[in-house]
Amino acid sequence: MKLLDDYNFENKKALIRVDFNVPLNEDFEVADANRIEAAKPTIIKVLEDGGSAVLMSHLGRPKGARNPDMSLKHICAKVSDIIGIAVKFVEDCVGDEAEKAVQELQDGEVLLLENLRYHSEEENGDEAFAEKLSKLGDIYVNDAFGTAHRAHASTTIVAKYFEGAKCFGYLLAKEIDAIEKVMQTGEKPVLAILGGAKVSSKITIIENILDKVDDLIIGGGMTYTFIKAQGGEVGDSICEDDKMDLAMDILKQAKEKGVNVHIPVDVLAADDFSNDAQTQVVDVDKIPDGWQGLDAGPRTLEIFKNVITNSKTILWNGPVGVFEMENFAKGTISVGNFIDQATQNGAFSLVGGGDSVAAVKQFGFEEKVSYVSTGGGAMLESLEGKTLPGIAAILA
Repeated sequence: MKLLDDYNFENKKALIRVDFNVPLNEDFEVADANRIEAAKPTIIKVLEDGGSAVLMSHLGRPKGARNPDMSLKHICAKVSDIIGIAVKFVEDCVGDEAEKAVQELQDGEVLLLENLRYHSEEENGDEAFAEKLSKLGDIYVNDAFGTAHRAHASTTIVAKYFEGAKCFGYLLAKEIDAIEKVMQTGEKPVLAILGGAKVSSKITIIENILDKVDDLIIGGGMTYTFIKAQGGEVGDSICEDDKMDLAMDILKQAKEKGVNVHIPVDVLAADDFSNDAQTQVVDVDKIPDGWQGLDAGPRTLEIFKNVITNSKTILWNGPVGVFEMENFAKGTISVGNFIDQATQNGAFSLVGGGDSVAAVKQFGFEEKVSYVSTGGGAMLESLEGKTLPGIAAILA
């Protein structure tokens, strides 16, 4: 596996695919700079070697048209602040203007190209477009895990023009390493905590990880499909009736593979999907009509605590309650605290997937777990056992 430290960038131009698809506020200022911060070590390595960095990214979904609201010039000042030098900007990512800007780039300088997705060829994985991009650097560095599951021109196709001169950036290498620790090399016992609303969105993950884990915690809205499938009464809780056979099959597979499955035994139920609803703690299989489970109950959290704090490798994907509402956030916060405790005791903990990452950020657990993945879809596809095209292109 070719890594950044395998190269010396002195007098070289590094063409770096970063993921600067960051949220902007109404004044077009960066609202969350985490992705820019995450790319900084890779960029600094190139500059400290005595090279220059040409950064390419997409922003939003302009669908192949120039939308000024999605111009990367909006983030240029923030990138400059974070890296610590004035970043240059060019108003295209291919063609004469971009090539001229790259030619004029001096060692120690950084150039940010305009939004790749202003060109429809980017998402189409167009060969000719990728070849034009390839003229903008001597060495190709992919540091964009968030788009590694897309076979786009800048993430995958361009790599074929850099035979013997392509590598993973620090961020992408860390993502690969974190997933490998969970899926292949992690110290036992290995635990996966899967939450969120639907079994259907997690089927392939569950099926793929059953061979890798010792324990599986199922929480959140998925709980009620499993409980109803076993004959329980779930009231008005979210439930995928058409996935009950699948839920039973998952439990059967887990038993055959010796995986301990932990499903809530009690829940905090509400008479309305509202933070102001009436609540009561009930057994998970005896939720009254007109009531719905919105968070894990106290006995459940004791069970979860025991499993989590005794694990040595932990994957957390999905909240265990409707954490967006303060009155139903306790379960998710508690799981975060248990993972923090396990991590302090030497466990490796990986958080990935949109909602769990949002929860970790909201409740201040970012520095308390081993690693927070920067890529939602890419992370999920990795857990499903798929080879991501952006990673395969570097390894080819």
